[in-house]
Amino acid sequence: MGYHIRPLAAAVAVIFSGAASPVAVAQTSDVPATVLDEVVVRGAREPSVPATSGFGNPSAVDKPELRILRPATSDTATLMRDVPGMQFQSAGGTSSLPVIRGLADDRNRILVDGMDLIASCPNHMNSPLSYLDPSNVATLKVYPGIGPVSVGGDSIGGTIIAGGRPLPFASAGQGLLTTGELGAFYRSNGDAWGGNIYAAAANESFSIAYTGSYAESENYKAGGNFKTTTATGNPGQSIPLNEVGSSAYKTWTQQLAIGLQGDGNLVEFKYTFVKTPEQLYPNQRMDMLDNEQQRFNLNYVGQFAWGKLDARIYHETVDHYMDFGPDKRFWYGGGMMTSVGMPCSPISATCAAGMPMYTASRNTGGTVAADIELSEKDLLRVGGLYQHYTLDDWWPPSGGGMWPGTFYNINDGERNRFALFGEWESRLNAQWKTLLGARYENVQMDTGNVQGYNPNTNGMGMMVNNQQKDAAAFNAQDRKRTDDNWNLTALARYTPSEMADIEFGAARKVRSPNLYERYTWSTWSMAAVMNNTVGDGNGYIGNIDLKPEKANTIAATFDWHAADRSWEIKATPYYSRVTDYIDAIRCTSGAACTRNNTTTTNQFVVLQYANASAELYGIDISGQAALAQTTAGAFGLRGVIGYVHGENRDTGDGLYNIMPLNARIALTHRLGGWDNVLEVIGVTRKDDVSEVRNELETPGYGLTNLRLSYSWKQARIDFGVENLFDKFYYMPLGGAYVGQGSTMMLNPGNPAWGTGVPGAGRTIYTGLNLKF
Repeated sequence: MGYHIRPLAAAVAVIFSGAASPVAVAQTSDVPATVLDEVVVRGAREPSVPATSGFGNPSAVDKPELRILRPATSDTATLMRDVPGMQFQSAGGTSSLPVIRGLADDRNRILVDGMDLIASCPNHMNSPLSYLDPSNVATLKVYPGIGPVSVGGDSIGGTIIAGGRPLPFASAGQGLLTTGELGAFYRSNGDAWGGNIYAAAANESFSIAYTGSYAESENYKAGGNFKTTTATGNPGQSIPLNEVGSSAYKTWTQQLAIGLQGDGNLVEFKYTFVKTPEQLYPNQRMDMLDNEQQRFNLNYVGQFAWGKLDARIYHETVDHYMDFGPDKRFWYGGGMMTSVGMPCSPISATCAAGMPMYTASRNTGGTVAADIELSEKDLLRVGGLYQHYTLDDWWPPSGGGMWPGTFYNINDGERNRFALFGEWESRLNAQWKTLLGARYENVQMDTGNVQGYNPNTNGMGMMVNNQQKDAAAFNAQDRKRTDDNWNLTALARYTPSEMADIEFGAARKVRSPNLYERYTWSTWSMAAVMNNTVGDGNGYIGNIDLKPEKANTIAATFDWHAADRSWEIKATPYYSRVTDYIDAIRCTSGAACTRNNTTTTNQFVVLQYANASAELYGIDISGQAALAQTTAGAFGLRGVIGYVHGENRDTGDGLYNIMPLNARIALTHRLGGWDNVLEVIGVTRKDDVSEVRNELETPGYGLTNLRLSYSWKQARIDFGVENLFDKFYYMPLGGAYVGQGSTMMLNPGNPAWGTGVPGAGRTIYTGLNLKF
């Protein structure tokens, strides 16, 4: 966090010197190629009915939007901020979790270069999109709600397809093609900076490319003071009242891609190495102090007379480490369960030195899919998937000898998927187009025996924690679970005129629980608060008997537009009824499941996952219009409005982390190389909350952002101000602030329950991009 060398040369130097291995870049066949640079890309010809040709109302983040937003963020997920229905659950500085129409995290399928990636952490700190740097994003496509079964599976929300840069190939007779890019950025709030490099060389049949990126930031500051203490629990260290503790990060990525093509065949291989030595979390009790991901991705695409064949195999390894970062108390004394201020010497035998937590996962998968052209009007898609995922999550004894053994949170966990799908897309005539699809998924899960830090006792006196009792009860159960899940989609598009389209449909989508939802077992509050994927400060206990979530959704998109799309407005109302929605209840049996835990409304609590009936409904509205074309430039207007309501039908309680009514409106200006945006954001008060979680309400707010950029043929410079007027606000999906102090205990008093995570104050940023 202490680097003060500035942008381009220093950033590039760190990229080359900081990481151990080169990293891979290769094009995913699941994502149509969107080229960021002026290079020639050869691909297979499209079938007569293009695959994923708009059904499910997909929203693609186009090239201008990607370019103008990159310098403002190191978080790839937030590049989708203008997509209708998209919001973001706050986490680390590069790892926010996408929320699609009120459904977050694992409820959405996320493909990165065609790979199904999984967050391997009890706090879901290493989310799939955190492994793709914004500078390397070429395509982002979102299928909210109803989507083709060919891109769905094991989700009830939507699908996000993210792709890195495609490999370039030289055109016939061009000879050797070389291309590259060099970039850097700086952001004032948090003293954030970084850089990226890209280089590629290719002829007609062979291509090789390298990509590297680096980003780091210190803690960011809010638009005003939001807490009453500067204490961190660490001697001699404090943070200002307006500083959001535990929001710093440091990460780098390297990729190497190789491709061969010829006679309608394309083979690509990517190796990717992502290193995150530090990413702190203001809404989690722990911080990520090391995370390494390696992924190997081999893809074949072949074009034949009958259509297209796409096959892929991949392997991912994740090694993850958490403990308390510098803003959270590290040494705990013998009175840690009853006092937050007990003095503790590092040499004391009664001291606990932090709480080390390790996670290791292995993810191996393969997919095969074929687009078969039945006729000029009919396309059949068939395919299958296999994924083998293993997870170990263990917590070694803290220093000072406080614990005699290792706590096994998940031991030899497995989650394996097998899927088959078939999908028929048909153009009935010039006005009607239909899509029907079915997908079967078999999900098998299991885990081994577990134990607590002290497997031979339940504690005593004030230290009763039921470790022995809870582990014995868990180990005595049959833990193997098999789910047979059916997904169905029916969609139709009607085009009554060149100025209107109507798309409507229904879907049944099913998601099985993840390993943490089913298999975390301890009722001890200190262990439970370490198992929290939603950032609300509470503790969570798993439930082996959870059933898969089953969502039945109907939606329609009304698209009115000019014939040349100079103006358009879209409205998508939707309704989803979810059977066996995985919500939470106050725990009723165990060490932390006291009477106070059941009734309190102003403290953090311990919860257990439980199925319930739920419903979500809302509307997304988006539009854009060309306002004027003058000598001063072209002026335009675009905007999105979103509303969603989520409710537990069994209890009448609100679902957690539902974004209130919000709008984003932007005035755009283009003149020659200039591309400028003035953006206004408005969010209403959030008072429809999850009472079982004691979820915090947030007041409404308005923000203003300014973005300016100028492009030459070989260069681009960006300048902008986020939160122009330094407005103080709490993020409605920011969760609870536990970013400093004694976070190991459920309710330590510092930080106290009732403080949300504020958004960033004024941030001035700049970026430079050079092509060669």
